Amino acid sequence: MRALTPKRIVEELNKYIVGQDQAKRMVAIAVRNRWRRQQLAADMREEVLPKNILMIGPTGVGKTEIARRLAQLVKAPFVKVEASKYTEVGYVGRDVETIIRDLVEIGVGMRKAELRREVEAQARERAERRLADLLVKKGWSSAAALEAVRSGEADGEEIELAVQQQGPPFMSFLPGGMEQLGVDMQQMLGRFMPKSTAQKTATVAEARRVIETEEADKLIDDEKAVAEALALVQQSGIVFLDEIDKICGPASQSGPDISREGVQRDLLPIVEGSTVNTRYGMVRTDHILFIAAGAFHVSKVGDLIPELQGRFPLRVELADLGEDDLVRIVKEPRNALPKQYAALLATERVDLTFTDDGLRAIAALAAEINRASQNIGARRLYTIFEKLLEDALYNAPETDERRIEVDAAYVRTKLAGIVKDESLRQFVL
Repeated sequence: MRALTPKRIVEELNKYIVGQDQAKRMVAIAVRNRWRRQQLAADMREEVLPKNILMIGPTGVGKTEIARRLAQLVKAPFVKVEASKYTEVGYVGRDVETIIRDLVEIGVGMRKAELRREVEAQARERAERRLADLLVKKGWSSAAALEAVRSGEADGEEIELAVQQQGPPFMSFLPGGMEQLGVDMQQMLGRFMPKSTAQKTATVAEARRVIETEEADKLIDDEKAVAEALALVQQSGIVFLDEIDKICGPASQSGPDISREGVQRDLLPIVEGSTVNTRYGMVRTDHILFIAAGAFHVSKVGDLIPELQGRFPLRVELADLGEDDLVRIVKEPRNALPKQYAALLATERVDLTFTDDGLRAIAALAAEINRASQNIGARRLYTIFEKLLEDALYNAPETDERRIEVDAAYVRTKLAGIVKDESLRQFVL
């Protein structure tokens, strides 16, 4: 983290996200302040709370991507949730504390994955010896079996492998909204009921993956992993609350919008700082960073209850994407759509290239349709690229055409009928 200065964080985000510089600066400062807080004395460290962020902007302009890439960059537990999916306590459905439980599950998974990587070599050695022992039962000599397993010569050999058999998940018998109870009950019952095993025929290559995972799990300390994961979640966790504008507005007595204000009030203590009971232990939310986002087309920020507004002191508006922004989006990011489709068709030995005027034509069409109908930002590009390359993707395995160049003329030819037909364009693009 010392090397991840705010400028460096923005530079890394620029590799994947075009524009929205103010939002990038804001999240970069927020993350750097976390590192700064860790350098403080213990008494002062507890007093410095994260400044939660509210992103305001239409769909498809990069709100979610900024938060997701930021979490990947700093290797922080991250969960994205839609605020509209939660219900007020007292109604059947997901309550807001599930957000923290989901974040903890992700944090525990991340920490265990890191620990497995640390013991990877040792787990591989143990797995190879177990696989060799299974080959010995088939008549192989010990030395020959171990050498064949290590060299990969035995990968196609079939062996009998004992695998743990799991019954149907307990949660499958529960009504909707009670998933956490199902997880907790399944965990508790698993401690008292022995797991059954069954013999399965598999190749050495297939069995290797299963056994390596089993051996790695034996080598890591579960209690230590959970304790470290809880600390990571509490100090570095990031929650992205999407569609927060959907829980604004007057309270409704029935239907899907039931008690939207109630959901806000339930969110308040989580965002403000409280203690949530999870199956791994109690988790404090005081230092978890919350990033909320919403289009606020129908409602406005002022429609949120004042207490919740106060918990998001940093606000940034993300701009609509124009034609020039869309041109940059199809050219500059590392994961730009033209690069993705070129890589996909390369697996079929088809060379797909895009000219500058072809990319400009695609961006211009996306901008035009966004202006004429619903503005869905960069997401419009997904639809256009898929329709534009539909024939190429369909025919690629059998075609004799090994090179496809997408220029402005190609774009006009492939999309001419749809672009001219107003009603068809509305539904297809």
